[in-house]
Amino acid sequence: MVRIKICGITNIEDALLASTLGADAIGFVFAESPRRIDVEVGEKITSSLPLFVCRVGVFVNEDEKMVKNIASTCGLDVLQFHGSESPHYCGCFSQRVIKALRVKNFGDLDTLRKYDVDAFLLDTFTEKSYGGTGKTFNWEIAKKAKDFGKSIILSGGLNPKNVTRAINSVQPYAVDVSSGVEERPGKKDPGKIRSFIEACRAVSTDFEFQD
Repeated sequence: MVRIKICGITNIEDALLASTLGADAIGFVFAESPRRIDVEVGEKITSSLPLFVCRVGVFVNEDEKMVKNIASTCGLDVLQFHGSESPHYCGCFSQRVIKALRVKNFGDLDTLRKYDVDAFLLDTFTEKSYGGTGKTFNWEIAKKAKDFGKSIILSGGLNPKNVTRAINSVQPYAVDVSSGVEERPGKKDPGKIRSFIEACRAVSTDFEFQD
């Protein structure tokens, strides 16, 4: 079964709703973004979540000590790096690590060879931001990325209307959504979250997922 991450959570209400509806992971942005939260808010939200929901912190070119402090305070299970973090940097943490790659073409996948991380998240490239664009990219690139032998998390422009097609096309380990289930930046839409998760769960699970 494809895993589901609801990202850009900024409040307890949205976090509990997403986890209750069946999200496997909840993402918190600790970088410049309309969805950014501070460590105090992050601690309050993460401590309210059920035990078996994965807590993911999203960072962009952050100081290593700051990441470790936030991860410890907020009880993060996974660290997701969206900037130009080096392979060495990504190996400095005790938590599991996701390295995000913003892709334009197949040539961008050569970067994946440099990293020994737990998973790669593929997102849409834009000059203006490190994520949350609401735009899709060529999913054939994501399919090719699976050849690198790591779990692939598909992101970028996913929403309740296209996630079924995305999963059937790419067959990723997980899907990641933020703006596609929002009323406005930082505030989730309950109906969209429900529809997104229901669409994911309804997809055939005949293909094999890589753990």
